Amino acid sequence: MALRAVVFDYGMVLTGPPDPVAHAALERITGLSSKHLDSLYWADRHAYDEGKLTGSEFWRRIASEAGIDLSESQIEELNRWDARMWTTENGAMLEWQTVLKVRGFLTAIVSNMGDAVLEYMLTKFDWLSRFDVLVWSYQLGLAKPDPAIYRYVLEKLGTQPGETLFIDDRKDNVDAAIRLGMKGVVFTDVEKLRADLRASKLDAELPLP
Repeated sequence: MALRAVVFDYGMVLTGPPDPVAHAALERITGLSSKHLDSLYWADRHAYDEGKLTGSEFWRRIASEAGIDLSESQIEELNRWDARMWTTENGAMLEWQTVLKVRGFLTAIVSNMGDAVLEYMLTKFDWLSRFDVLVWSYQLGLAKPDPAIYRYVLEKLGTQPGETLFIDDRKDNVDAAIRLGMKGVVFTDVEKLRADLRASKLDAELPLP
């Protein structure tokens, strides 16, 4: 079955590693060490991405678990820096998406994403409009690797699983897509992606990044 669509994760695929300046700001505002902050941040992040928490509720929960007090203005500032942390663009991948579109492929983003981060992104990135389908987890109330989110993007694209390539930096997310019959590649960097596409013989169907 020939490929018709490429679905991208957002963070660490279309964007680069977290902005260290933004992460340092989160540490400064909370007064937490990097290790302590990260442990609390990732423990509650999935609930935020699923829409069970708003951005403000996410930071209030972290404050409660850490035993610290945060003012409303500090929570607003944390939301801003949290959003900025995930907005370092991966130019090579964005350029590849443009090439794919020119070649006639459908493209989509499926991202585990909370409300406050998306709100910031929408004001910053006009390239989001170049994608045919945008799927943000909190708006659906579910997040990767829930199979339902992959079925949703396939329905929106109008493609079959075997016609769709999924690219994500997390193996568990890619594995979930593959179990549904999608093609999948775990992303680390552009060079490795290029090699993996060749190894899977997908370079016969796709232009390489």
